[in-house]
Amino acid sequence: MNKHQRVKKNKDFQRVFKHGKSFANRQFVIYSVRTEGQEEFRIGISVSKKIGNAVTRNRIKRYVRQAVHELKDELRQDRDYIIIARSQAASIDFHDTKKSLIHIMRIARVLRKK
Repeated sequence: MNKHQRVKKNKDFQRVFKHGKSFANRQFVIYSVRTEGQEEFRIGISVSKKIGNAVTRNRIKRYVRQAVHELKDELRQDRDYIIIARSQAASIDFHDTKKSLIHIMRIARVLRKK
């Protein structure tokens, strides 16, 4: 993912939390908000220090980024997404992470139909 596809500023995170809809499963919480005049989706990832050490947190973020990269053609492009990892996310591998993200994105109705 390019830098312009990431939500980095606190102001943007707060806007998504305040105006977005949230959906959750055991591993992740996803917030989604529509953004006017945006050609590409943007994504922010949050992993708390409660989940594990830096190695664990970075592994979770890597898995989420790779899963979103593989799903980027199916995601709705006019939105900002915030993905928050829960403690269960520390104990799963990449394939389960991707499966969990697909599950929660289908619930949120942000994946296009194939």
